[in-house]
Amino acid sequence: MTDKTNLPSRHVTEGPARAPHRSYFYAMGLDDEAIKQPWVGVATCWNEAAPCNISLNRQAQAVKLGVKKGLGTPREFTTITVTDGIAMGHEGMRSSLASREAIADTVELTMRGHCYDAIVGLAGCDKSLPGMMMAMVRLNTPSVFIYGGSILPGRLDGKDVTVQDVFEAVGQHQAGNLSDEALAALERVACPSAGACGGQFTANTMACVSEAIGLALMNSSGAPAPYESRDQYGVASGEAVMNLIAKNIRARDVVTRKSLENAARVVACTGGSTNAGLHLPAIAHEAGIDFDLMDVCEIFKDTPYFVDLKPGGQYVAKDLYEAGGVPVVMKELRKAGLIHEDCMTASGRTMGEELDLIEGEADGRVIYPIETPITKTGGVVGLQGNLAPEGAIVKVAGMTAEEQVFTGPARCFESEEEAFEAVKARAYKEGEVLVIRNEGPSGGPGMREMLATTAALSGQGMGKKVALITDGRFSGATRGFCVGHVGPEAAHGGPIGLLQDGDMITMNAVTGELSVDISDADMTARRDAWKGPKETIYASGALWKYSQLVGGARLGATTHPGARDERHIYMDL
Repeated sequence: MTDKTNLPSRHVTEGPARAPHRSYFYAMGLDDEAIKQPWVGVATCWNEAAPCNISLNRQAQAVKLGVKKGLGTPREFTTITVTDGIAMGHEGMRSSLASREAIADTVELTMRGHCYDAIVGLAGCDKSLPGMMMAMVRLNTPSVFIYGGSILPGRLDGKDVTVQDVFEAVGQHQAGNLSDEALAALERVACPSAGACGGQFTANTMACVSEAIGLALMNSSGAPAPYESRDQYGVASGEAVMNLIAKNIRARDVVTRKSLENAARVVACTGGSTNAGLHLPAIAHEAGIDFDLMDVCEIFKDTPYFVDLKPGGQYVAKDLYEAGGVPVVMKELRKAGLIHEDCMTASGRTMGEELDLIEGEADGRVIYPIETPITKTGGVVGLQGNLAPEGAIVKVAGMTAEEQVFTGPARCFESEEEAFEAVKARAYKEGEVLVIRNEGPSGGPGMREMLATTAALSGQGMGKKVALITDGRFSGATRGFCVGHVGPEAAHGGPIGLLQDGDMITMNAVTGELSVDISDADMTARRDAWKGPKETIYASGALWKYSQLVGGARLGATTHPGARDERHIYMDL
């Protein structure tokens, strides 16, 4: 018998007035004991859209076994996912970032509507990971996150290959350097299993974040999706959430300013996706914590980069798992005093207590010792200047110091499609800075990723010979000097919308500068002459709604006031 005095499920299970509600539960085969136990939502982003989500429903069954083992009643439900690899390079990409908010919203509504006491959330593709974590923090329930796992690398001609290689092969094909047959051979073998993209792209970056921030059990993010051994993490996660209910440890006890800093450290040292600079502030927003893009980038400045993962390095998520995973990475950070050890985790133990249990050490191949890092600063850098008063972000993992400075004339494009057509036609020059604007959260709408364009440039052998800036985003698989999240965005009158062809732009990841050689007076004159945001075809529906509500990238591109303005906490109603 469970005392539900302080649990939300009492609203649907307790007392004579809830007899109609209980009748529904009996209809689904539940008995008195199950109805009287704590209720745990087991939320997945399962769908048949892509390999990253396809195994989540099977893994959810293991979670439910763990909940039952811990004397809870699991209730499985699903939410949407938009998979970036499928949405990439066309209008569908506008749905990607908006889906993060939809995931958080729908999980919140399902939990509220059915009065679940806790949540175990499973996610596989890029935006579904932060979306699920945002819902946990917003609800402030006992919460455990679990990643669905990465895809196995493909093999071709004796080498590991990933979907990144296929995107770049498209550029080689367009340049006439790859035959139809070779491209067809690569596309058939690059993705051989279930799971999310294998490099340190956005999904694996946020999977590492889930452990570092404390919402996931240690090492649970590492095993590839096809491994049956993932079931043990599912069962353990189900048991863990029951422990959190018993101890009343909630998501905001775990997600704190310190744990967000731990997460940013892990992003930096693994050369993670620039999208973490968007998602960490969004998670912080749900907890009412001030932690914006530039706060993330400050942490990157003094964090060594010592984990050699694609796209800047050589290895994939499976290799990191076999080298000891995120726990060993965090042990190395602890050696340098770069981890807050007093943060609570999903196990009910502190991060320091968790790391005391880890026996593995850096292998010197995938995980370098922190004393001898690949580079002394993080793989992602924040930029600011008169072209980005609200900041911007660039991934420099794998780039030399000389490659981190670029000055050149602007060549402006009003959309990603316009830029991609120019790249296909090679209608640009070496040394230019390609400017893609009107792709911000509001103006896009949806803040699309530019992987098709950047991969085509790399495939043409021009990835290091031009630079690119945008108020949109870049995939975690992007390589080269590519600056994203430029704020304010063009639709909000930001300087990126006022640039003209030929303006000299300076990008310096060493000093953190992103500027244009235009006087303040000239910039003001251009702003006065600005005719307003580019007209969009999205004048109704979900994307219109998103564009009206979404805030700037610096604060995470969120769509509601956040915890600072909340007047109640779900768990306490």
